[in-house]
Amino acid sequence: MTSDVLERPDAAADEEERVFVTLTVADQLCGVPVLAVRDILGEHAITRIPLAPAEIAGSLNLRGRIVTAIDLRQRLHLPPAPADQARMSVVAEQGGELYALLVDQVSEVMSLKASAFERNPPTLPPAWAQFSTGIYRLEGRLLVVLDVGRLLALNETA
Repeated sequence: MTSDVLERPDAAADEEERVFVTLTVADQLCGVPVLAVRDILGEHAITRIPLAPAEIAGSLNLRGRIVTAIDLRQRLHLPPAPADQARMSVVAEQGGELYALLVDQVSEVMSLKASAFERNPPTLPPAWAQFSTGIYRLEGRLLVVLDVGRLLALNETA
């Protein structure tokens, strides 16, 4: 009976699932831990902030709160989105402040086995690796797991 008790934690760890909100940035599938997400927004009016760094798209109003909008394409050193493309926002909180991560599309909530998680491969571009905790290999696609804390640490840009 004691050996069953000792084996169960290992089996439970293998079966542990991580839940992500999946999104797309420049045709790359990404995942953000669902617990880091406060809200998902469709196209929103964004007010540009004078003299702000390029990665800060501006601010938006979310139910009376001012939210800083961060352009993930800029943050990841990618080309800008086409002007006619509608963008979505994934709202996260850090240090009591709300931030909207501008993405091309938000897809679905996905549960993945913790045992399938891999560290960043050496072929992952440095701009992505800097903000990624690792990857999941899905059928025909790579899901890059983004570190929201690092994305929002604007003072520490590399």
